[in-house]
Amino acid sequence: MKYQLLPPLSDDDRAALEASIVAHGVLVPVEYDEDGNILDGHNRVAICESLGLVDWPRFVRKGLAEEEKRTLARELNVSRRHLTAAQKRDLIADQLRDTPSISSRAIAQMLAVDHKTVAKVRKSLVAGGEIPHHEEVEGRDGVVQPARKPIRTAFLPEPDNARELMATAKSIRDRQREHGRRVRTDLINEIAARGTVEAGTMPVAAYPILYADPPWAQEAWSDETGQDRGLMYPAMDLDAIKKLCAGKTSPATRDAVCFLWVTANRTDDGVDVLRAWGFDFVTCLIWDKIDIGMGRWVRDRHELLLIGKRGDFPAPLPGTQAASVHAEKKGGHSAKPCFFAEMIERLYPDMRKLELFQREASLAPDDVRRNGSWSFWGFEAGEGASDG
Repeated sequence: MKYQLLPPLSDDDRAALEASIVAHGVLVPVEYDEDGNILDGHNRVAICESLGLVDWPRFVRKGLAEEEKRTLARELNVSRRHLTAAQKRDLIADQLRDTPSISSRAIAQMLAVDHKTVAKVRKSLVAGGEIPHHEEVEGRDGVVQPARKPIRTAFLPEPDNARELMATAKSIRDRQREHGRRVRTDLINEIAARGTVEAGTMPVAAYPILYADPPWAQEAWSDETGQDRGLMYPAMDLDAIKKLCAGKTSPATRDAVCFLWVTANRTDDGVDVLRAWGFDFVTCLIWDKIDIGMGRWVRDRHELLLIGKRGDFPAPLPGTQAASVHAEKKGGHSAKPCFFAEMIERLYPDMRKLELFQREASLAPDDVRRNGSWSFWGFEAGEGASDG
C-alpha cells in the first residue's frame, strides 16, 4: 500500500466497482513499478482477490523517481474519484510537500482542481513552515518562471486620455534612458580613475573624453609662390599624429569619445586618425567662421569638429544635443571658439577630459576648461607635460 495516497472508497463506490468487475472484468490495467509496487489500482486488486481472481491486466512503468511515482499515483486516481473539498485539500497538500517547486497552476492541472485552491493550500503550508517559499517555480513544460508575476496596471485608455498616456510613457523612457546613461557614466569614470597620469608623459587609459586640435602640416596655398601661410608652431605629419594616441599609448579609456578638429581638405585624414586612435567616426560639427578665407578649390569659411566613439560611450540625451552648425568669427591664430569646449562640458559634466595641443595658461580666466575636470597635453603644453 506504499502508493495508496487517496482515501478509501465509499461503500457505494466499492460496490459499483465490484459489480463492474464481475460483469466485465478489469477494464483499466493496474499500474506497477519495476519492483512490483502498485501505483494505481489498489481497489481493483483488492476486489479481484476477494473474488478469487488471480489474473488482471497489468502495466509496468520503469525508470520513475520516488517523487514521480507518487505524483503519477495521484494523477491517475484523482480523475476517477469523487472527492470532498477536504479530501482534495489533503491531496493537494501531499503533492505540495512532494513537489514544492512545481507551480500552483501545474499542480492544479495534474490533480484536476482549481489553481486558486492550490495557491491557498501552498500559502498555509509555507506559513506553517511545512514547505519552503520559492521565488521561482517550474511549470509542467519544465520552464522556470517567477512565482509571482507583475500585476497588470496599464490598460488601453479612452481616446481622450491617449495623449496623457503617451506623455507618461515618454517620461518613463526618458527616466530609464537617463538611469542607463548614469550607470555607464559611473562605470567609465571608475575605469578612468585607474588610468595612469604622470607629468611629462602621455596619460594612459585615463580619460573618457579627448578634445584635439592637431598641428596638421598644411599645403602651400599658392603654387606660384609655394607660400605656406601662418604656421606658428611645428607641424606633425599624418603618421606621427596617428601614432600619438594609438593602441596601448592611448590616453582614452575603453569607452570614450573623441572630438577632433580638421580643415575641410583634411576630412579623410581626420577620419583615418580617429580609426588609428581606436574610434569609429560618428558625425561632425561645423564651425562657420562667417568671414571667408583663402583656398585652392574653394575659399574656406568653416572647419569641422569630427566626433568619434568607441565602446559603450553614451550619446547625448535627446533634447540636449547641439546644433550641427555654430557661427562665430574667428579669434587668434588657430584658436577655436570656447563654445565647443562649453558644449562638451555641458553634455558630460561628470567626466574627465583631456585636451591635446593646448595649455591651461593660454585660456581666459573664465574659460570653462579651468574648472578642474580638464587636463592638457601637447606641444603648447610644454614639451609633453600634462597639467590641469
